Amino acid sequence: MAPIAVGDVIPDGNLAHFDESDHLQQLSVHAVAAGKKVILFAVPGAFTPTCSMKHVPGFIEKAEELKSKGVDEILCISVNDPFVMKAWAKTYPENKHVKFLADGSGTYTKALGLELDLTEKGLGTRSRRYALLVEDLKVKAANIESGGEFTVSSADDILKAL
Repeated sequence: MAPIAVGDVIPDGNLAHFDESDHLQQLSVHAVAAGKKVILFAVPGAFTPTCSMKHVPGFIEKAEELKSKGVDEILCISVNDPFVMKAWAKTYPENKHVKFLADGSGTYTKALGLELDLTEKGLGTRSRRYALLVEDLKVKAANIESGGEFTVSSADDILKAL
C-alpha cells in the first residue's frame, strides 16, 4: 500500500490510551480529528533515544505555539502497548498538550501505509517516523522520514506548514 500523502483523507482507526482517571480507553481517530486541525506524529518506539530526546520533546516545547496557530490536538502514536505509552508519557511531567496513543498491533500504522520493518534489530514491525498535519480529516502536510532519520518530522517542520 502506498503511504498516506497530502490530499488523502486519513483512515479511521482506534488507538488506546489511559484517560485522566487512569482508565484504559479506545479513541477513534476520526472522532478526534473530524472538523479540527490535528497533528499526528509517530515514532518507531517509546523510550528510544531519538524519539525520547528529540522528537517528543520538540512537540511538547512547541505545543503552545502550535495551538496558537489553530492546532486543536497533538497526537503521538507508537506501535507499543498502552501501558508502555502511559509510562513513557509520565517521563514528561511538563507535558500539557501531547496525547500518547498506542497502536499496539500496528493496525493503524499499516492503514496509513507507514509501517517500518525493524525485525533485524529485534523490534518487529514498527512505525516510520512522521508528522502529519490534518485538517478535517484531510492531510495538508505529510512529513515522512526515510529509515531511522529525523530530518523532516519535527515540531518546527510542522510549524513551517501552518
